[in-house]
Amino acid sequence: MLQKFGFTQYESQVFEVLTAGNSPMDATTIVKYSQVPKSKVYEVLQRLVEKGMILTSFNDRKKLYTALPMETTIEKLTSEFQSNVEELKSKEFSLPDSDDRVWTLQNDTSISVLIKECIQKADKHILITGWSDELTPLLPHLQKKHKEGVNIELLSVGDLDTGSIPSHLLLPDEQHEALERHKLVIVDEQEILFAGVEKGYFQGIHTLSRPLVKFFTEFFYHDVALTEITKKYESVLIEDEEIREILMKLRY
Repeated sequence: MLQKFGFTQYESQVFEVLTAGNSPMDATTIVKYSQVPKSKVYEVLQRLVEKGMILTSFNDRKKLYTALPMETTIEKLTSEFQSNVEELKSKEFSLPDSDDRVWTLQNDTSISVLIKECIQKADKHILITGWSDELTPLLPHLQKKHKEGVNIELLSVGDLDTGSIPSHLLLPDEQHEALERHKLVIVDEQEILFAGVEKGYFQGIHTLSRPLVKFFTEFFYHDVALTEITKKYESVLIEDEEIREILMKLRY
């Protein structure tokens, strides 16, 4: 019967044995009559103790167990059942707010407008990277958000005066021919827009997908780390031909 209240078969067997006995029992006796394996009985007994179904005591260093009186057990289960029913009545269910769809854009103007919209609706965080000439028109919007208390971190390819906005500047080497134009904005750790140049035109993606947001956040900080390391140890890195060759192959 206890299985109808969510108890396991082993829990039911142990409780039945303890209820049938006229005196408290130790684990060995419970194993004998309940047919619960010895390797499992202590785990089962502990679960019943935590559920308040049995009592424990010690006698001559031996731990003894006894079940709650049946009337008390019925009252306990009835009370808990009614409580669960009331909780279920007041529970409001809703689907999680998740959207894994990825939208594509192929128009630079549309991409620029959407980036501005993302910036304007940011409440907590903005991570943004791109080339300096394309970030310049966005600075007034970023500065406004910065004054409102939004945490902003910016990575610019090329020199850029960002004022009080925390920024990192990547000054490309003249031999860095593989470096391509790109735009990336990550808002409130929930939304990203990334665009890169393909066949001479910007093409982008916009999504709320959590795995992609996490991936592009790592992408952003990867570039920030590389920028700061290169700036600090530029002379050492450039002199190393192997490392220099790798750096010159980076697209973003």
